[in-house]
Amino acid sequence: MPDAVSVIRAKRDGHELTRAQIDWVVDGFTRGTVADEQMSALAMAILLRGMTRTETSAWTTAMIASGSRMDFTDLPRPTVDKHSTGGVGDKITLPLAPLVAACGLGVPQLAGRGLGYTGGTLDKLEAIPGWSAQVSSARMRELVADPAVGAVICAAGADLAPADKKLYALRDVTGTVESIPLIASSIMSKKIAEGTGSLLLDVKVGSGAFMQKYDDARELAETMVEIGTDASLPTRAMITRMDVPLGSTAGNGLEVAESVEVLAGGGPADVVELTIASAREMLALAGVEDVDPAQRLADGHAMDHWRAMIAAQGGDPDAALPKARHTELVRATESGVLTTLDALAVGIAAWRLGAGRARQGDAVQSAAGVVMHAKPGEAVQAGDALFTLHTDTPESIASALEALTGAWSVSEGYSPPPLIIERIG
Repeated sequence: MPDAVSVIRAKRDGHELTRAQIDWVVDGFTRGTVADEQMSALAMAILLRGMTRTETSAWTTAMIASGSRMDFTDLPRPTVDKHSTGGVGDKITLPLAPLVAACGLGVPQLAGRGLGYTGGTLDKLEAIPGWSAQVSSARMRELVADPAVGAVICAAGADLAPADKKLYALRDVTGTVESIPLIASSIMSKKIAEGTGSLLLDVKVGSGAFMQKYDDARELAETMVEIGTDASLPTRAMITRMDVPLGSTAGNGLEVAESVEVLAGGGPADVVELTIASAREMLALAGVEDVDPAQRLADGHAMDHWRAMIAAQGGDPDAALPKARHTELVRATESGVLTTLDALAVGIAAWRLGAGRARQGDAVQSAAGVVMHAKPGEAVQAGDALFTLHTDTPESIASALEALTGAWSVSEGYSPPPLIIERIG
């Protein structure tokens, strides 16, 4: 029978943990017989020593086994989900889920809330009056099976991979969040337990992403695809650029409004590009080759599914979104072609305005955020509007302006890099 100290020592000394050791320690941690300080020590050993593919898959399996598991295999349509590692202005889930549903697939998507400068999908949707993130497993099945709805975006239940939630709270305060095996198993344990039939991963890289170095982003993407493969879950990953914010808005209600523009046939080109590209990958994963998501977006079918999805979760798709009580305009101080627009700086500004939270459980402002009036590649003249800051707390404007200092630059020319850097799997 393993014990906590022997498991910690084994990983500390660089040995590969056995499945029996992993199962025992995760189960004991979930039940409380492995102490928090012991799991913290093990997490640090994993951060420093890493994990093999076999270990990481076994760790993920043990996380899944700590709770319940959903199953959609008996539904009349294939299911597919997408997970993004998050970034500034990353609103892709909002138009993507109803678009994929409009293409005939079921989308059971469990989403989360934001922390710091990266916005959470649930925080965005909660800007819609009446919308609720709480959906029971039975209701989720009904909505995914309903051809008029087909998609659900909601919070995970407490019984889904509870060991992961408990471990993440420890990693957050012990400096072990950055461990790629633990990041990968955290994401994949919830997605596999969710019961989706296939999975697309969007791994962001750049100043506004959790992974700021390409090599780290690629390692995370490869690790998650390997976990999916080992669990017999068809999985692909895209590595996408996050040096510049996605779209023209960063902030909860602002991003909802922009997503509705995309569903109505407009919206920023980069959001449209990544939404359609992601939909095509998801359709290919599910084996659907005879539907064009660009056409479903253009003909209004995706908008129909958006409205049905929002209404099914108690929201009013026709309701006005919250408006900030205070706005501040930031103008360009020189003329030229905008060449840089730092995603991290914009994200921090939106966070300081009230769109994000410093600690889990903090409230966010639905109307706060930043509207960007120009993106790299566009010409600006001195005096043109660059940003509009939105907030209900005007005392936050000064610190938001400070975050944006040096966040943009102009020159005589600009060649935009590709939005999608690489596909894996």
